Amino acid sequence: MATSDPAGAKSAGELNIVHVTLIASAAAMGGFLFGYDSSVINGAVDAIQDHFQVTAAMTGFTVAAALLGSALGAGLAGSLADRLGRIRVMQIAGVLFAVSAIGSAVPFSIFDLAAWRVVGGVAIGMASVIAPTYIAEVSPPAYRGRLASLQQLAIVLGIALSQLVNYLVAGAAGGSAQNMLGPLQAWQWMLGVEMVPALVYIALTLTIPESPRYLVRIGRDDKARQVLTEVEGGDVDRRITEIRQALGSEVRPRLRDLKGGRFGLLPIVWIGMALSAFQQLVGINVVFYYSSSLWQSVGVDESNSLLLSLFTSIVNIIGTFIAIGLVDRIGRKPLLLIGSAGMAVSLGMTGWAFSHATVVGASASLAFGWGVVALTSASAFVMFFALSWGVVTWVLLGEMFPLRIRAAAMAVATATQWLTNWLITVSFPTLRDWNLTGTYMIYTLFAVLSLVFVWKFISETKGKTLESMGQEAPEEATAK
Repeated sequence: MATSDPAGAKSAGELNIVHVTLIASAAAMGGFLFGYDSSVINGAVDAIQDHFQVTAAMTGFTVAAALLGSALGAGLAGSLADRLGRIRVMQIAGVLFAVSAIGSAVPFSIFDLAAWRVVGGVAIGMASVIAPTYIAEVSPPAYRGRLASLQQLAIVLGIALSQLVNYLVAGAAGGSAQNMLGPLQAWQWMLGVEMVPALVYIALTLTIPESPRYLVRIGRDDKARQVLTEVEGGDVDRRITEIRQALGSEVRPRLRDLKGGRFGLLPIVWIGMALSAFQQLVGINVVFYYSSSLWQSVGVDESNSLLLSLFTSIVNIIGTFIAIGLVDRIGRKPLLLIGSAGMAVSLGMTGWAFSHATVVGASASLAFGWGVVALTSASAFVMFFALSWGVVTWVLLGEMFPLRIRAAAMAVATATQWLTNWLITVSFPTLRDWNLTGTYMIYTLFAVLSLVFVWKFISETKGKTLESMGQEAPEEATAK
């Protein structure tokens, strides 16, 4: 028998991990679209404002509309995933990405552009829930952290590619997103190109199996046994029994199943929501609001700003690879603690550097030395975020909840993340006008609080099966 042949077992194990890596990579394509869609608009903002002759506030509302759509999509994804299956939700998200790309490329007014941004946001929200959920459910425990990290890697690659596309399209149009490129302006091509990866995503979903845990939930044990054999091997019948026991009597978990505890929701749900909120409260999505001014303060020509913005993405990608290499070795909690400490120090240094800036409107002017300090510390912040909270948040959200409430709890936690993202985004201009240094110090405070939160409430999940999550009493699950 194969189980008596160590060499054969090793070979089978290697085969399983290669197979499941390909499956997880296909699912992570949703994360790629998530990163691409949320970032590609940045290269088109000024051109959109000029094209429609609207105020900066209206343009900002149009850009931020996607975040509200993301919260809606995240809220819907859990119930849809338990009703229709994980794969079907991926396909719905893929179709919404494609439709949004076409609509955003040829809008009649700023208002329908905002509407198409909401449609794209719904797709982002769905993808942000379903990809880590699915990857966690098909991954062997020993490799789950690294495989779940593919979601964040795909996100940062999507961001980087969107910035490269923006640079290339603007270059082809003569250096400006407002110039014509064939029948459309360059910014329209920037938004429309997203249809290509959206169609690739839909095609990939046709090649991967449904989650074995969903299959057990709907009574398709034979198909679940086949998938588990492909991705895990071992005693598959025992695994199916564990899944069925973990599912309990609940067939389709709903939001009301999350109720309990002293504060209205189960403690583990509050922890997931707080984890999601802290990922955004440190200011990752606005901390480079002045990046162009920073580059110019150290002598970089303004015309190269689109290309140089790739530097941040490269730092992000490097940090993500570091996290992938460490998350299953040193664990989730240590990485979060390291990241929180590093972010607090680097954000504090960035704020200190900005205290020496001359700020006029949306422009910051720094002396060369302070510009170098700000650039270095801001890059360090991105690195510490990428190697910790950027990856580990998605890993934990995909695995920390008890199986019977996983999809619903994941939806609530992810919706919390998008709402917090929206709040940080819309509040930044007001905070900036109040005090730029003070704004960065607020983010520094949240980084410090995130360290305390992790130390007190986050449990280590490295190496545990998904079915073992939540078997402690709720009070014990609020980790140590």
